[in-house]
Amino acid sequence: SAMFYKIIEKKRDEWLSSPSCVITDLISYIEHQHKMRDAQIESIKTYLFLKIECQNRPLWELFVSGKFNSTNVDDLEVNKATREILASNPAALALWEYASISDENGNVNSPKILAAIKKAPDSIDYVSVIKDLFSNVSYPDYLISIPMGAGKTYLMAALIYLNLYFAIAEPDNPIFAHNFILFVPSGLKSSIVPSLRDIQNFNPLWILPDPVASQLKNLIQYEWLQESSSASKSNIVKNPNARKISMQVAKPNLMGLVAVTNAEKVILDRVDKDFNIDASILKSLPEEERKEYEAALQANELREQIGLIPGLCILIDEVHHASDDQKLRKVVNKWMEQSNFNSVLGFSGTPNMDPAAKIKITDELSVKCMQYANVVTFYPLIKGIGNFLKIPVVRHSNLDSTEIISRGLREFFNSYADTVYSNGTSAKVAVYAPSIAVLEEEIYPIAYAVCAELGINPTETILKYHKGNSSYKVDEDAQFEFSTLDSPLSKKRIILLIGIGREGWNCKSLTGVILSQRNACPQNMVLQ
Repeated sequence: SAMFYKIIEKKRDEWLSSPSCVITDLISYIEHQHKMRDAQIESIKTYLFLKIECQNRPLWELFVSGKFNSTNVDDLEVNKATREILASNPAALALWEYASISDENGNVNSPKILAAIKKAPDSIDYVSVIKDLFSNVSYPDYLISIPMGAGKTYLMAALIYLNLYFAIAEPDNPIFAHNFILFVPSGLKSSIVPSLRDIQNFNPLWILPDPVASQLKNLIQYEWLQESSSASKSNIVKNPNARKISMQVAKPNLMGLVAVTNAEKVILDRVDKDFNIDASILKSLPEEERKEYEAALQANELREQIGLIPGLCILIDEVHHASDDQKLRKVVNKWMEQSNFNSVLGFSGTPNMDPAAKIKITDELSVKCMQYANVVTFYPLIKGIGNFLKIPVVRHSNLDSTEIISRGLREFFNSYADTVYSNGTSAKVAVYAPSIAVLEEEIYPIAYAVCAELGINPTETILKYHKGNSSYKVDEDAQFEFSTLDSPLSKKRIILLIGIGREGWNCKSLTGVILSQRNACPQNMVLQ
């Protein structure tokens, strides 16, 4: 696995406790506010270490230059040829350290790489192996892996504010970003607005004192880049997104722009379509072709404008969803050429590569890399349970599905019928179904019967939330009811679902979950 983050953390901690560390007071302020969780603070420390002490350089470059090396070569049990190479070539030593990190059980990260270095140290091109491990990315591209529930969006907001804090103090220092664009994954149409709202709601006083906190809050301007409606018959390219960005770019010394958008549907729209038609031929094209051409033109114009944003940092939420990594790389590489591009910052609870990357070490040896190498903070889910995540009470049962649901609902009402949380919301229970038919034909009648038996109004209490099919239509109020579950106005107590919640269903008043059969939902989702 990619354990570069362990090497980075070791050097980060040395820096934090050294007299040359410039962020001691800042970290101490953040810790004393008690508003940020430890997973967020760990990420902030690492990020500022990479920004300030490591000068915002690409990770491969930092490793190759020996910035993180700490092994004393004299202590190693290796032959003379290997020792000489490890002592004289910082990239060789960096690869050695990476291969020899051990996990909690004492297993070495890559015994094969260690064996190859011992056997034929001359046969490895250390620089290119390390570059390959970092996907040959030539710009700063850091990935922060913290679990759901740790407050990823607030962390993004904090990092935006911290960049601006340093950028205002040193406007000509290129290591700090001046403007930001946040990519939200497209599978989660409903998550763009909450992400934007969370970033807007973040209080900079949690990480910075006044007057600077208020000054920065006033500096930030939000832009929401929406999916474009297809070009109209009038043949006029309507491109509100590009217009928004070009108006921002026209400002002298633009700083504090935070644009939020959907990567796949807006930024990566028609990347692979290369249109080189003269605009004069446009009128003679059939309508469908003309629309397609105009849409491609719009997409290119927007990308062109984004490339002009000075000191741009791209934040990618749920990196593992940025489905077409290659497309994204292509676009970012283009932006790099266009302006003083700053960096890419990714966030993911599950930093596993799918499929795994194959890295060639020597002609005889290739290794598989299962995790993204550019993870700089890794905070495992298990550390969050009992810390910022609830410790769940789990009940097992060998009854059949219908019995599990009716018992579960009775137990829920028995314990939580009158539970109202401090923000005025009522306790809720979710029941997962494997399909719409099962939800409608089996689970809903059970929930209805339990409510009726307990004297609870079923129509007011039960929410059926699904996308509908030919037999069962979507209830028109369902989307509204679902999006307002966490408000005191919501009367819904039982939510019947199909596979929602993979990311970002942030329903704090959800008190219990009933999983009554196999395949009711993927197992990694149960946690979430």
